[in-house]
Amino acid sequence: MASIATKGSGLVNKLMAQARPQLDVFMKYARVELTPPTPGDIPVIRQGIGRLINGARTGAYKNVTVREARLNTLVTMEVCFWFYVGECIGKRHIVGYDV
Repeated sequence: MASIATKGSGLVNKLMAQARPQLDVFMKYARVELTPPTPGDIPVIRQGIGRLINGARTGAYKNVTVREARLNTLVTMEVCFWFYVGECIGKRHIVGYDV
C-alpha cells in the first residue's frame, strides 16, 4: 500500500511539472482578459459603442469583408453562449423558467 501512495505521489508531481508551463500561459492571459473594466476604460467603451451606432446609421456594415463578418458573427455567438451559461448558472437549472 505504501508503494502505491509513493507512485501516486510521484505521478501527481510529474503531472504538475508538465502542466506548469501551460498553466503559466493561461494565468498570464487570464490576468489581462478576465479583469473587470476600470474607470479609465469607460471612455473607450463609449467611443466603441458610438462607432457601432454610427456605422449602423451610415451603412458601414455593408463594406465589411467576409473574414471580418465571420469573426463578428463568432464573437456575437460567443457572447450569446456566455449569456446562456450565465442564465443556467443563475437559475441553477438547464431547462427554462417555470412560468
